[in-house]
Amino acid sequence: MSNVIEIEHLTKSYGKNRGVIDVSLKVKEGDIFGFLGPNGAGKSTTIRSMLGFLKFESGNIKILGMDSVKDHEKILANVGYMPSEAWFYSSMRVSEAIKYAADVRGLDCSEEAAKICERLKVDTNKRIKELSLGNRKKVSIVCAMQHKPKLFIFDEPTSGLDPLMQRKFFELINEYVKEGATCILSTHVLSEVNRYCRTAAIMREGRLTMLDSPAIDEDSFINFYEDEEA
Repeated sequence: MSNVIEIEHLTKSYGKNRGVIDVSLKVKEGDIFGFLGPNGAGKSTTIRSMLGFLKFESGNIKILGMDSVKDHEKILANVGYMPSEAWFYSSMRVSEAIKYAADVRGLDCSEEAAKICERLKVDTNKRIKELSLGNRKKVSIVCAMQHKPKLFIFDEPTSGLDPLMQRKFFELINEYVKEGATCILSTHVLSEVNRYCRTAAIMREGRLTMLDSPAIDEDSFINFYEDEEA
């Protein structure tokens, strides 16, 4: 299997504030990759560097065989990205927000969008400003999935979702992966990684440690951070 993501010695700093330090990572096609770590560990910085949203000091990143800097627009056309914060125009109806996301790509995703909305119980007639955090998250999931990309990147996707919707979300991921997609799941929820991911890594204070197995118990997870702090 080919590598969908190849990161070599990525370093990104924010002056005195921590960024990411010498991060190297490979994710193979068909993987569901768990990107673990507490808030502020550097997960989002790594993802935004991958997608060309941030300029980094050093390192190389290839996504789907393309250079993250030179081929920025081509990469985005083949990626479904869900940021940790779901931002939409508050006056839009849900249906309008979903269609707008498809129109930006120049695609008609109405059939796939309708399928995902039905699975996640998305009320497309409501306005964004009327939605709870969980329901805004569901709209963001639809926008990331509806064009059936080769690579999904989800940043804290399940916060605000009830347990039933969390399960349905992961059922959708598994279905797309069976069709050939790859998924990165950035989260601080250990149980999600244990249950759904095939490989995993932990970010802490801007540095990355690959795990031999995504199956890690809570005590070991806590001990990892305690050992790092010692």
